[in-house]
Amino acid sequence: MIAFCGIDCSQCPAYVAKMNNDDELRKKTAEEWSKQFGMQFDPIDVNCDGCTSETGVHIAYCGLCEIRICGVQNKVKNCAYCDQYVCDKLNKWFESVPEAKNRLEEIKKTI
Repeated sequence: MIAFCGIDCSQCPAYVAKMNNDDELRKKTAEEWSKQFGMQFDPIDVNCDGCTSETGVHIAYCGLCEIRICGVQNKVKNCAYCDQYVCDKLNKWFESVPEAKNRLEEIKKTI
């Protein structure tokens, strides 16, 4: 399950914590994300059914994520399937998460 931005949801701690009902992972991840992103995360925020899931739980940031909002509006499986790939939103994201770009590039090759 690859998110719109190229993250592998199955490796995301919020997804893993939700699937395994792992409160320790939620706590640890909330602490890490609070430091990493400079905003407060609580363990209850570390629950997600996957970025591309239309129903279910998503981390709070999903409602603000420009990449996810755009992907949902454009009704694409992930950004590799978008006619506007690669856009400015993704290029900025790829600076921080180059492995996400690699995933989307591999998907793009198969389309």
